[in-house]
Amino acid sequence: MAAYTQLMNSSALTVAVIGGGGREHAIVKKLSQSPRVKKLYALPGNGGIAAHAECVDIAATDIEAALAFMKSNAVDYAVVAPDDPLSMGMVDAFEGAGIPCFGPRKAAARIESSKLFAKVLMKKYSIPTADYAEFSDLGDALDYAANAKLPMVIKADGLALGKGVIIAESREEAQAAIFSLMRDKKFGPSGERILIEEYLTGPEVSLLCFADGKRLFPMVSSMDHKRAYDGNTGPNTGGMGVIAPNPYYNEDIAKECMEKIFLPTMEAMAKERAEFRGCLYFSLMLTEDGPKVIEYNARFGDPEAEAVLELMQSDLLEAMLRCTFGELEGADIRFSNESACTVIMASEGYPGAYEKGREITLPADVGAAVLHCGTKAQGDRLLTNGGRVLAITAVRPTLADARQAAYQAVSKVSFEGAFYRRDIGETHGI
Repeated sequence: MAAYTQLMNSSALTVAVIGGGGREHAIVKKLSQSPRVKKLYALPGNGGIAAHAECVDIAATDIEAALAFMKSNAVDYAVVAPDDPLSMGMVDAFEGAGIPCFGPRKAAARIESSKLFAKVLMKKYSIPTADYAEFSDLGDALDYAANAKLPMVIKADGLALGKGVIIAESREEAQAAIFSLMRDKKFGPSGERILIEEYLTGPEVSLLCFADGKRLFPMVSSMDHKRAYDGNTGPNTGGMGVIAPNPYYNEDIAKECMEKIFLPTMEAMAKERAEFRGCLYFSLMLTEDGPKVIEYNARFGDPEAEAVLELMQSDLLEAMLRCTFGELEGADIRFSNESACTVIMASEGYPGAYEKGREITLPADVGAAVLHCGTKAQGDRLLTNGGRVLAITAVRPTLADARQAAYQAVSKVSFEGAFYRRDIGETHGI
């Protein structure tokens, strides 16, 4: 492990982070605090990331251009954060050129990029999850949905920006969802094959884990809020807010998850010759029959990263390097015992159509961390540049204090058409 030893002993590393959203801002901010990072790049970055790293106008999915940049700028280590470049094989390309990466190779990234791959894996290795059926024929899917138990969950097999999951409460909603995915190609080829799943009930838990191929280290648990509007209503989004730790996730449940879900998943991936190194994200439902996997992600969640990484007290770079080189055992990974609350400020119309280019009024200090999801710097002005615009994250001794501080901070920020949920962290069965 000469490369590992060299990188771990170096105090002057050049690091590049691929991506330009709130998750990447959280990662870049944390990496910038590492004493071993001398130069930090972000491809493409955003208006907030620019405060911590040099932003380079290369799309996160442009593997060829990104690789050329890595070589010409002597990048020592790359963090591939978003799902699309992971599923395209960016880590494989970088490592093939001698640039070590944090993130899974393409074969392992299938655990997110193909929901069917994940379901078959869980069934084969007896990992608890919802029952399902898969379809590539529109008529067969419609026939199945006409008789399946309501409510039912309809999922695009491939990546869909976190929005390819529809909970159908009625036959009409199920039919509309199937047409949207398979006939109308709302998410392109991602919906050519769909899954129709049993609807599970119970509290949801998001668990991000550092993984080195054999071992994993769970981070602080969290609770995402996917629906667009208060009361857990409206369409699914990429996430409207998050709290950490999750109040429903206790030590007994954590132990059960480690024994029945986390370690079996790592072992299953290794047996399938898809050893997972990077951040493995478990989306769980705590059902009456015990915890079950809703789905996997092959990277840090967004907005989970904005809350969880604000609670991390140890060096993120060291944890990432240990994942890359299979050296998690004995790692110094620590998180605060405090609570975090993240509120997403979004553009009017999200998750549907929305306008960009609206000026943001953002004081220098709002009393909380401001992580940029979709912003663009234009001279001295900061403009909206996405559906989710800002992730306002407060860390306090209790969840109640964190919620109060987060919403106080939100009240100090403004842009035309801004909207946000006002019930992040409330206990109403989310």
